[in-house]
Amino acid sequence: MTVPPGRRERKKAATRQKIADTALRLFLERGYDAVGIREVATEADVAVTTLFSHFASKEALVFEQDEDFEHRLTRAVTGRAPHEPLVPALQHEIRALVRHCTGDGAAPVWRMIDASPALRKYEESMRLRHAETLAAAIAGDPGLPQTATAARTLARFVIDAYALAREAADPEAALDEIFQMIEAAWAAAEPARHA
Repeated sequence: MTVPPGRRERKKAATRQKIADTALRLFLERGYDAVGIREVATEADVAVTTLFSHFASKEALVFEQDEDFEHRLTRAVTGRAPHEPLVPALQHEIRALVRHCTGDGAAPVWRMIDASPALRKYEESMRLRHAETLAAAIAGDPGLPQTATAARTLARFVIDAYALAREAADPEAALDEIFQMIEAAWAAAEPARHA
C-alpha cells in the first residue's frame, strides 16, 4: 500500500509543475532560445535557486517527466508479476509513453525540440541514460538469466522503439511491428541465455 504524499511533498511537486508549465508556455510562445532561466523563474514567481533545485538545466525544463518515464520503465521490469513475460510488459509501458508523447498538444513541443540542437542533444543523452537504467533492471532480475550484452541490447531496442513509434505516421501500428521484431530477437536469444 502506498502512503499518500504529505503536505510538503505536494507543495514541492506543485512548485515543480508550475515551473515546468511556465517554462513550456514561454518556450512555445517565444522560442526556446529566446527565453532565459531568469525569465522562467520570474514568470513562475520562484527564485532561480528554487528553479535549479527542481531542474538541473534549461533543457530539463522541456523534459520535465524524464525521471518519471525512467522509473516507469524500470518498474515495467521489477514490478511485473512472477512468470509475467518481460517483452509484453515493456511493450505495455512503451505504448503508454508513446501515447503520452503523441497526444493532443505534443506536436508543437516536438517541433521545438527538433528545431533546437541543444534539446536534440539532451533528448539523445536522456534516451541513452534510460537504456542503461533499463538494462541494469533487466540484468538485475534473477528470473531473467542473460548476459549483460543481451540486457543492454534489449534495453536499446526498447528505447529505440519508443523513438521510432513516436515519429511514425501510425505510432500504434509501428509499435506492434517493432515489438514483434523485439520479441522474436529476445526469443532467439533464449538458448544463448540458458547455455
